[in-house]
Amino acid sequence: MTGVALHLRARRVPAALVAGALSTAILWAAWVWLSDAAEIAVEVTVPAILFAVAAAATTLGGADEDLERTAARRWPPRRALHLLAALSAVLLLVVAAELTATSFAGPRIVLRDAAGLLGLAALGAVASGASRAWFGPVAWALAAIALRGGESTAMQVVTWPVQPETSRAATVTAAVLAVAGGVAYAVRGARARPAD
Repeated sequence: MTGVALHLRARRVPAALVAGALSTAILWAAWVWLSDAAEIAVEVTVPAILFAVAAAATTLGGADEDLERTAARRWPPRRALHLLAALSAVLLLVVAAELTATSFAGPRIVLRDAAGLLGLAALGAVASGASRAWFGPVAWALAAIALRGGESTAMQVVTWPVQPETSRAATVTAAVLAVAGGVAYAVRGARARPAD
């Protein structure tokens, strides 16, 4: 096996891809079955992105992070590449599902939310480990859906995942989370699991 194949297997990437694809497909099937609308609402787009990000978040750490840190390889470029690949996979899953509709929330919203939520997951992996990295994106996205509304800049920052693509505050918030999460994860990696 090549090093890339071993890395993907150690990080459970195949299982994450299947989980992300299945959850997105089930959400879309439910939307098509329960709704007559051809247009995809942002309230459906955000959970679809969230499912894919949660699946990708589990791949941000290996079985033994401390052992990986002792390797004679430069990990920051590999971690950054892993995050970019995860972002690409999330985008492909969500856009492929959304293209089945005549109109969807918009490519800018999908890119903004995927990058921001994945950055939040990367921060979670650094702070609490890959197994818990999905907590932050899920909590923030669900709170944003529940609190949706309000025109103030503060509300646009808090509810950035459900804001329209014209919201500058939402775009800046997502970009800050994406960059902060990407840099922190590339430099530090996921927090090691506590010993049993």
